[in-house]
Amino acid sequence: MPKLSVVVPFYNVQTYAPDALKSLELNAREDFEFLLVDDCSTDGTPDLLERAAGELPGAVHLRHASNGGLATARNTGLDAARGEYLAFLDGDDWLAPGHLARTLAAIESLNCDFIRTDHVRCTGRTRSVQRVPFGPQSVVADPRGAILPADRATSVDYPYAWAGMYHRRLLDRGLLHFTDGLRTAEDRPWIWRLHREAESFAAVGLPGIFYRRGVSTSLTQIKDERQLDFIRAFDEVLAGVAADRESDLLLPKSVRTYCAIIAHHFGSIERYEPAVAKKLRLMSAAALGRMPQDVLGQVLDSMDAERSALLRRLRGGRRTPSGATV
Repeated sequence: MPKLSVVVPFYNVQTYAPDALKSLELNAREDFEFLLVDDCSTDGTPDLLERAAGELPGAVHLRHASNGGLATARNTGLDAARGEYLAFLDGDDWLAPGHLARTLAAIESLNCDFIRTDHVRCTGRTRSVQRVPFGPQSVVADPRGAILPADRATSVDYPYAWAGMYHRRLLDRGLLHFTDGLRTAEDRPWIWRLHREAESFAAVGLPGIFYRRGVSTSLTQIKDERQLDFIRAFDEVLAGVAADRESDLLLPKSVRTYCAIIAHHFGSIERYEPAVAKKLRLMSAAALGRMPQDVLGQVLDSMDAERSALLRRLRGGRRTPSGATV
């Protein structure tokens, strides 16, 4: 059994894939495997991966016959993974030399289910370190305790699957797979499920992953109908929280985050095609109607005036029996 399996999906990233592959080479060990998943690319990416499979130690090239999206590609890699530990990288990002070995040493020494790491955000020539929003460093903690408070950024608001490492027992328990077919926000139900159901985690710093922003093929840059999958993703978050043994405690956080993401999408609605923008409005209003209305009312009361007003308009100005707008 390999010590570590690294799942790396690629889709039409021939410009950036060489950086990712070179960084894997600078992290390779004889007990590491790299699962290079081509999600039916139509550019030169498959040729790069085929060559890497012959030259990069531990590399396996897996190919999709049709494009399934990032979540499905990650699942393909997870299904093939044999390692005791698992990690992720996206095909347009890259790793610092030796980062995987350092992260592996950290999770082994802490003996916890998963660890979360800082990362470096790269926008053009600008670099900035993004920290895990959890205070204690290299201290094993209960993941459930890192979900709250509702009104501050916490570990569930840092959803990046590649910013960490995970013990295989999580995979065996069904906690590491992603919702098949999600085109965006695929990390959100995933990170909430980890924090609700895993038993131990730690934040360790180690900012050795370089996250490339502003890539033209990234869904963060493409404002088409695929972006609307965030609603399906957050509906899944809410369903999981509603069924949780501490639902009363956790629902305000999940509803507030859902509302914040809806408001975020409306902040760039002019970049959507008109038909997609209309669908965004309709789907967001329906999503607000599905939320627990008492919790939603409390959340809207606690948000800043601009976002609260936007969400109230979307909600349709419902009134309580007393006549007060909520």
